[in-house]
Amino acid sequence: MTRLFTGAAAAVTTPFKKDEVDYTAFRDHLTFLKNKNIQSFVVNGTTGESSTLTSKEKVELLKIAVEVADGDITVIAGTGSNNTAQTIAASKEAEALGVDGLLVITPYYNKTSQKGLLAHFNAVADAVSLPVMLYDVPSRTGMTIEPDTLKELAQHPNIVALKDATGDLAHFSRLQSVVDDRFSFYSGNDDLALPFFAQGGHGIISVLANALPEDYQYMYEHALSEPIIALGIHRKLFPLVDALGMDVNPIPIKALVSHLGYGEYSLRLPLVPLEKKSVSQLTDLLDSIRKGG
Repeated sequence: MTRLFTGAAAAVTTPFKKDEVDYTAFRDHLTFLKNKNIQSFVVNGTTGESSTLTSKEKVELLKIAVEVADGDITVIAGTGSNNTAQTIAASKEAEALGVDGLLVITPYYNKTSQKGLLAHFNAVADAVSLPVMLYDVPSRTGMTIEPDTLKELAQHPNIVALKDATGDLAHFSRLQSVVDDRFSFYSGNDDLALPFFAQGGHGIISVLANALPEDYQYMYEHALSEPIIALGIHRKLFPLVDALGMDVNPIPIKALVSHLGYGEYSLRLPLVPLEKKSVSQLTDLLDSIRKGG
């Protein structure tokens, strides 16, 4: 059985310099992640501020990600939107660039029904030859993929996985019950990584992995075989994970990525940076973890 990846993927941030994408910093950051045992790059997602990126910028970011990955790890392109035709066009473009899979969010703002979700996701999956990962994040979209909907979608040969950012482990159990083990589940919540792994999840698309990629991979590898070790990692990381909730993602994590030297601490409006006091709180926590404190 082939999965897109197992363990830790990074929901990669997009660095800016004077409001332009800093491609050099992006490449350097990806190289750092690859050297630190990340299993996948997820590019042009929520954490990458995809809603403020132009089509040209998204293409350039994907080109760099494919180059850095060099076939050693998977590249997953965020191509979803609330416009099915636009999602299909972006997905075809990403496929032509050589990515390994697509991350497709449930439509937002205009939203839809469960019947509409079936039509939307199947239309995207029909248009490409790549594996498609569904992305369920109701806090951003106002809707959820129901178990009966997932059961039907999973019958499509290209729909192979789900990023579950509902934060609801009971819902995760319900979803698991309607698919077989060929279907993959990835957590979208850093704070629930350990219970998600223990419940049979196949990995995580992590925000904090932008700064601490090895820790999440190590937690995954020990979650079932040596749960005490995995619990220790969870407890070590949790204060920082909790602190990242001080503002909307990716505002806090970009402060940490900049602290590591991968670009300026800059976001595109309507997102604005944290105050210096909050940045210091985050960077002090990160430095303590990295030093083993």
